[in-house]
Order: sequence, then structure tokens, then C-alpha cells
Amino acid sequence: MSRRIEIVEVGPRDGLQNEKALLEVGEKLEFIHRLEAAGARRMETVSFVNAKRVPQMAGAEEISEALPHQGGRSRIGLVLNERGWDRCLAARCDEANIVVCATDGFGIRNQGASVDEQVTAMQRIAARKHAEGGPPITVTISVAFGCPFDGEVSEEQVLRIVRAAAEAKVDELALADTIGVADPWLVRKRVEASRKAAPHLPLRMHFHDTRNTGLANAFASVEAGVSVLDASCGGLGGCPFAPNATGNIGTEDLVYMLQRAGFETGYDLDQLITTADWVSGLLGKAPTSSVARAGVFPARSVA
Repeated sequence: MSRRIEIVEVGPRDGLQNEKALLEVGEKLEFIHRLEAAGARRMETVSFVNAKRVPQMAGAEEISEALPHQGGRSRIGLVLNERGWDRCLAARCDEANIVVCATDGFGIRNQGASVDEQVTAMQRIAARKHAEGGPPITVTISVAFGCPFDGEVSEEQVLRIVRAAAEAKVDELALADTIGVADPWLVRKRVEASRKAAPHLPLRMHFHDTRNTGLANAFASVEAGVSVLDASCGGLGGCPFAPNATGNIGTEDLVYMLQRAGFETGYDLDQLITTADWVSGLLGKAPTSSVARAGVFPARSVA
């Protein structure tokens, strides 16, 4: 298995947004630089949300200013609405990730907007990008496998947004298991259905490990042909508007699993573990990712 799997690092954004400890801009930049030294080439670095609602995401402009464009690297800004898009443009992010929730229950609590309102905002942003220019756009469908407020999410609820994103001519689509309720068989079905509905749109997957199925779902995605997966160093993460939210799949865990199977990721596992220990220490906690705790196998020889 020599196929390359691209891992989009989301630790500086999704990883930090649910933590009680607030990192300073300099600490966030150090985290980003350490991750890039470990091999991250695409990374969600900032979120253009209201810092009063999500104080963990304060400093987006300062962080972006300190990260000028660099060849071979892409720094991504999270966008929820046109105001966020304007900030993303002004900050000169390399990519924008627009979130559209699959349910009204989650959308209203998380973004203050219904599904229809979010789809309309996404369409307006995409139209502006095509007319005025701007970075590539990913549309992430959050709670694509289940909602903490509305319960089960149907395939049609997801495909409706998939089709709208394809019609808007965005650059990439991501399906997010925001609260960690998916199983590998449902993942395969959603991947197949999304590909059928939007065959020319690259697909990316985003899993949380709330119920210990995150890596299994990543495996199912790879088996279904997906080549782009999100992960968070140290297993950090969670949504502040989702009850009992826990972290994303750990980047170290995903890299370990894929590299053992012969897939290429471009990451240095030892540096990832060191970074997971470092950032977790700043947050006053231990890494939740298994590989950060157990180490690599076979163990490195000591001279």
C-alpha cells in the first residue's frame, strides 16, 4: 500500500476551541511551527468566529499575519458566514473552510442560522469567490452522521448540502462526524452516496473519537477510496456547542496506523509525539491519543 494519504492537521483550530486553557498568540504560533516541522503541509490555523463566543479562537488576524504564504504549505481559516469570509480574505489565508451544519438544531446553536440560511451564505461566498477572487473553498458538513439535538441525520439531509456545494463549484467537500457517533459501515455508505451525488468533488473526512470509533471510521474511509483525512495532534478537540464533546482522532494515531500499513503521510511520528506532549503540557493535561502515551513500535533503539 504505497498510496499517499493527506492528513490535514486541525489541532490549532478544532483542537484548541473546546479547551478551558487559553493559549497566547505566541504559543499558538509555536504549536503551528512545531506541527509544520513534524510534516504538516495543510493545517487549519485559525477560525474567524466571534471571539466573545469562542475565546479560544481569539487572535486570528495576528496569527495569520505572522504566517505569510509559503510554498508547499497551506494555512486554512474556518468561515461561518460572509463576515468570516471577509476576514479570511483580509488575512490572506491560503484556504477557507466553510462549515454548513446538516441540522437546524445544531446550526442554530452553533452558528445562529438554520440549514437553509447556511447554505445560502455558502452559495453567496462561493459566488463572490468566483466573481472577485479568493482562496480555494472547502465546505465541511458538520454533524453529517448524527446531531446531539436532532438525533439521527438522514442521507438525504447530507446529500442536499453535497449537491448545493457541487453546484456552487467549491473546491473540496468534507463530511464531519462532529460528535463521534458514526460507524465504519455508515461511513462507507455516506462516502459512496456523496461521490455519486458529486463525482467530481474531492472528498475529505473529519472524525471525532467520542465513542472510540474514530480510527475505524478513518480506516473505512481509506478503504472506500478517500485520500484526505483530518486529525488533531494529541487527540485534542471538540465543539464548544456540542454536549460531552471530545477530541478528534489523534494525528499520531492516524499516522501510526497508516504508516504501519505502508501508506505515505509525510509526517515524522517522533516529532508529532513530542509536539503532543508539549501542547498538552501547556493545556495542563495529558495527550489523549494512544500513540502519544504508548510510543512507537518497534521502539527506537537507544545508543
